[in-house]
Amino acid sequence: MRELDQLMLRYLDQRWPEADDSERGVFLRLLACEDDKLWRWCMGRAQPGNQPEDQELHALVERIIELPH
Repeated sequence: MRELDQLMLRYLDQRWPEADDSERGVFLRLLACEDDKLWRWCMGRAQPGNQPEDQELHALVERIIELPH
């Protein structure tokens, strides 16, 4: 999905260089998610589950969405 690729590339360009190891680990977990789930999360149509690790994914998705274009 081109739009999803653009969001991930924006994160890599703008945030990855200053991200700590923990955030980088969450991003790598995010990349392992299915595209359709990730797209729904980015569009605000769904959220990851309620486990602590899911909340890390949700927080990172929100951070990615808020990055300037």
